[in-house]
Amino acid sequence: MEEQIAALTAELAALKDATAGLNKTTAETFYWLTIPLMVLIHAGFLSYEMGASRAKNALASGIKNILAFAFIIPTFYYVGWFIYWAFPTGLSMSPGPIGTSGLEYALAVASPVGTAMGPNVADSATGVFFGAFAMFAATTASIMSGSLIERIQIVGFTILAIVLGSFVWILGAAWGWHADGWLVTSLGYHDFGASGVVHAIAGFFTLGVLINLGARVGKFNPDGTANAIAGHSMPAALVGLMLIIAGFWGFLMGCVIFPGEAWSWGTGIFHNIYGTPVTLSAMTFNILMGFAGGAIAAWVMTHDPFWMMSGALGGIISVAGGLDLYWPPMAFVIAAIGGVIMPLVASFVERMKIDDAVGAVALHGVVGLWGVIAVGIFAAGYPALPAEGAPTITLYGQVIGALVMAVLGFVPGYVVSLILKKLGMLRVPKEAELIGLDKVKVPIEAYPEFFGNAVATKTPAE
Repeated sequence: MEEQIAALTAELAALKDATAGLNKTTAETFYWLTIPLMVLIHAGFLSYEMGASRAKNALASGIKNILAFAFIIPTFYYVGWFIYWAFPTGLSMSPGPIGTSGLEYALAVASPVGTAMGPNVADSATGVFFGAFAMFAATTASIMSGSLIERIQIVGFTILAIVLGSFVWILGAAWGWHADGWLVTSLGYHDFGASGVVHAIAGFFTLGVLINLGARVGKFNPDGTANAIAGHSMPAALVGLMLIIAGFWGFLMGCVIFPGEAWSWGTGIFHNIYGTPVTLSAMTFNILMGFAGGAIAAWVMTHDPFWMMSGALGGIISVAGGLDLYWPPMAFVIAAIGGVIMPLVASFVERMKIDDAVGAVALHGVVGLWGVIAVGIFAAGYPALPAEGAPTITLYGQVIGALVMAVLGFVPGYVVSLILKKLGMLRVPKEAELIGLDKVKVPIEAYPEFFGNAVATKTPAE
């Protein structure tokens, strides 16, 4: 009998080890798969921006997007990942209530010269988490990129992309997308799918840059009226927007915490980044309803294919903040409101003589704010954290959080772009803009067999 008990005990221990190993590798694979899915976002932005550009600027638009992606990876490795763990409680780098923040913790888990930030068979989490967050960082730069097409210098854009992707947005994430974040612990801020910490920050950073960059030659007439400057390929832009939406599934996968690991909130069910439970099933209802609500509303408002697909994306951004909490019909309504807001804001921005080539300020900035505030309207009273006595979600907390995200984005975007403007590093010369950035800066034409030297260099005002 004793021998049988010993054998069963050994077998149980082996089974337990095997189960733990399987869970560990499954969790690692889950986050690993989010990364190529999020790369689809960047393939989408690439197609979207190139299609929205005139043929003479198509390759230059694509190149700056790829360079931003490339530069953000090492800068996020050396700086951004550390910021996320060091600054949740503010600028003091003191530890927060659950202890996964502050200078000492950041040095242990995110120092670029530490053992955690490299190959380690005992650590199957750090690399894939870093990779997912690096994709979030690159997304912020891609959001900005499309608005600035056809007149920004590549070097100036790259500097702005690094500042936004490796410094600014990740500070907002530390404050509002971390269980120790001061917005969360003090105000109950809830932003599950990053409506504020990614989209609003990037959108308002972009607004700051656009003010200093100025409009494309020929965009505005002397009387202030605007001319439409059509891109060379609407199909490429629409396919790009659809790829972005496909990539959003990976983006939102990266917003959940896998169960059953030492770093997890519990076993048996996914949790959000704040520690409250969520299921992929619930997310699926609301992602699809967000897509549908935004697309339908934007089409009804504009009857424009570009805005229809932008509305689909805007619908998902509208519901992203409370994606883990909404009832699906509610998500549809929230997304539809975002689809209505977006073209109205884009028209207002244009009337202010700001040339936002793809409407990112409206789509990501203002709709991102709507996504944050909607949580306070439709999900007030839910606990923000799993701890006893934790704050609950409130409209007040969400509005304050939205304002923080807008200011955190706009001020650095305006200041850094103003400095670049003073240094002559922001905008290309007028002559280069008229000839086309592909010929001047790349210098290869995107479609030489079709256009050759006949690519139009004139603008609507000429």
